[in-house]
Amino acid sequence: MRVLIVTAVEAEAKSIGDHKDTIVIVGGIGRTNAAAATTQAILEQGPFDAVLSAGVAGSLPGAGAGAGMDLDLGDVIVATKCVYVEEGLITPEGFKGMQGLGFTLGSFEGNEVPVDSDLLELVIKDYRSGPIATVATCSGTDEAAREVVRRTGALAEAMEGAAVVHAAMRLGLPGLEVRAISNTTGRRDAQRWDLRRGLSALGDAIRAALASLQG
Repeated sequence: MRVLIVTAVEAEAKSIGDHKDTIVIVGGIGRTNAAAATTQAILEQGPFDAVLSAGVAGSLPGAGAGAGMDLDLGDVIVATKCVYVEEGLITPEGFKGMQGLGFTLGSFEGNEVPVDSDLLELVIKDYRSGPIATVATCSGTDEAAREVVRRTGALAEAMEGAAVVHAAMRLGLPGLEVRAISNTTGRRDAQRWDLRRGLSALGDAIRAALASLQG
């Protein structure tokens, strides 16, 4: 299996390193960079059998509630779906996603980009799993973080996952998002950070994921 891995920044790519039958690219921050870089890599460096969005993420308040433990710094989460946060409509009654707007973003309903079930099954056994939010604006207040949870039910937020998986889907390739927790979200001066721990966990997780995918 030949795998394309899309990261946002060089530090994430370096933590993943080089692997057989794997291309790791630095696509840039945010959804536009992620979608464009993923598409370009598939067309110019393919063929690929799978696409992974990989990087660090911020845990959201209440992450892991009911699961016996909350996400902590250095934990790894595999997306069961990648959820666009901002796309939709603001009404007097609150936010409505794409279904409320009456349009679609692609061959899926609402704001939830589905990950590939076969890839998920191969990787999920080793890690926590749940929705991961794809944001354009990171949550630097408690209210903003709670709103992301309310809209998406996500356990963590990052800025590229849905766009990478969406772009792969448009080109007929299975996609998955894997994240390591580097920080908490919410009020900026109260956030906890350990980027080094998150990057180390990301490298370990991707090595394990590739071992599962490539046998």
